[in-house]
Amino acid sequence: MRRKLGRTVGKRNDPVIRLNLWVAGRVQGVGFRWWTRTRALELGLVGVAKNLPDGRVVVVAEGERQACERLRDAIRAGESPGSVAEVVEQWCDARGGLQGFREA
Repeated sequence: MRRKLGRTVGKRNDPVIRLNLWVAGRVQGVGFRWWTRTRALELGLVGVAKNLPDGRVVVVAEGERQACERLRDAIRAGESPGSVAEVVEQWCDARGGLQGFREA
């Protein structure tokens, strides 16, 4: 069960958090967003992976902190298609309003 900021998600009662990642490298046109969406859904996260005009991809994910960390670590480990040169992360409170995980 997913709830808004200050509430809990899942059975573990972990707080819902938002992770923003800006991913640079060869990450557009190689299946990176699809791969990210698949991993995020497996981890029970909601959010979006979106191409940016400068060639980066921004990933916004909300859910349990541990799940967000696992997604970030998988991206940094180079498990995704293409090649990741740099990942900049930002953690903040969940804002809610996201449903599913989409590619944009």
